[in-house]
Amino acid sequence: MAGGDLIVSFGEMLIDFVPTVSGVSLAEAPGFLKAPGGAPANVAIAVARLGGKAAFVGKLGDDEFGHMLAGILKENGVSGDGIKFDQGARTALAFVTLRADGEREFMFYRNPSADMLLTPEELNLDLIKSAKVFHYGSISLIVEPCRSAHLKAMEAAKQAGCLLSYDPNLRLPLWPSAKEAREKIMSIWDKADVIKVSDNELEFLTGKEVSDEAALSLWHPNLKLLLVTLGEKGCSYYTKNFHGTIPGFHVKTVDTTGAGDSFIGALLCKMVKDQSVITDEAKLKEVLKFACACGAITTTKKGAIPALPTESEALTLLKGN
Repeated sequence: MAGGDLIVSFGEMLIDFVPTVSGVSLAEAPGFLKAPGGAPANVAIAVARLGGKAAFVGKLGDDEFGHMLAGILKENGVSGDGIKFDQGARTALAFVTLRADGEREFMFYRNPSADMLLTPEELNLDLIKSAKVFHYGSISLIVEPCRSAHLKAMEAAKQAGCLLSYDPNLRLPLWPSAKEAREKIMSIWDKADVIKVSDNELEFLTGKEVSDEAALSLWHPNLKLLLVTLGEKGCSYYTKNFHGTIPGFHVKTVDTTGAGDSFIGALLCKMVKDQSVITDEAKLKEVLKFACACGAITTTKKGAIPALPTESEALTLLKGN
């Protein structure tokens, strides 16, 4: 799996249990369906589905669910060379409901879950160093030993010359407090080359309403590209030399789960082949249009992984627009 344009995703993979009917609270749900998820794993599968090379680094429970998730990565063409199994802890579970207003409500079972117990010694450093892009979130920063593993993996990737991609993917219920979430998310901010935040995350991190000024207050000297996703309104982009906004696509939205992961997966897939997209605005706009199309398609089906598009699906939407 080494060599070539490998994108390594680091962090958690878990199972979302989603109600069989939408628009109900967790308590009212008559039943639940298993939906594999976890943002970094979704990104890895998004990359593979678009024809890119992807690997996942993380820890699963040595249980039915953990082996099921490892199987799903494999089926989708994602290398599992970075996966460890924990004998003592379970694979993480999340109960997720889409409320009637379309917003998601989460309840997590992680006490501790296997992903939180990945140690620095368990990292497949050869795999990480062979990547061109190393992608991660912030959930792996919440507790030890996973936090130390995250920092070590990031350091190894940086030294090997990987492009570091960060999507904080804020899940407030998992953090001890909002203050700690903000501090820890920002603690590794200046290491990343590419950062993607949603409009809600931008407001949370800056305390300001979404604007160019708010976004640019998050700029740091090592940053190459900052992206703010705006839901159906598309996304804004910022580089050292230019910034702008790409409009979104109008689709019939069923479930927004995984849209951001699909977007970043598509972007990384294109960027790994040609890093000049960061300095060439016309190229960047094309790539971001493609990424927005991938994000939009993902909202048209339930669940993240089943909804992640292929390249031809994305191109069809682009043509139709």
